[in-house]
Amino acid sequence: MGKIRVLIVDDHAILREGIRALLALSRDVEVVGEASDGQEGIDRVRELQPDVVLMDIAMPGLDGLEATRRIKDRFKSTKVLILTQHENREYVFPILKAGADGYVLKKAAGTELISAIRAVHEGGTFLYPSVAKTVVEDYLRPDGSISERRHPKLTDREIEVLKLVAEGRSNQEIAELLCLSVKTVTGHRTNIMEKLDLHSRTELVKYAIRTGLIQA
Repeated sequence: MGKIRVLIVDDHAILREGIRALLALSRDVEVVGEASDGQEGIDRVRELQPDVVLMDIAMPGLDGLEATRRIKDRFKSTKVLILTQHENREYVFPILKAGADGYVLKKAAGTELISAIRAVHEGGTFLYPSVAKTVVEDYLRPDGSISERRHPKLTDREIEVLKLVAEGRSNQEIAELLCLSVKTVTGHRTNIMEKLDLHSRTELVKYAIRTGLIQA
């Protein structure tokens, strides 16, 4: 059986080098390429056709969330395994809805990362324990959290922005957290208010509390 062909997408060169060195220790995994942002990652997937993409979320330019959506839409056989430092809900649920096959934190042991690569390559799903706990807790909560059912008019990205607005974040802070421009955040905020027919931040906060997106 051939080796599992892996593409690493992360904007930190030293981290890519470390992952490449780590995976070189495994006899059934081979790193076939690297990319420093989401768009380059998509281009490399098209060129190299890897089995598994190790994808960071927060990157300049096209972020990991949108890159994952596009890869899963265009390259059906390629698996995407998220490798990130973020484990909070506003990152986990949108990236899973984007089609990611697994979610591993950068604090994981090397053996866990290799196990995750093998699992998604074989058609399974791998969630780092703390991420799996978040998913289960959300599923068991009667009020839900980030849910298309509870917010049918909004896109996943708009739900992310709404939650952060309701938590009191400024447009600049939201832009930095989601790796977007302030102009893009402002546009999302305007769209949210138009779709929900709300006219102030106070009304946005009340809506977010009423629908269970944030706690009062």
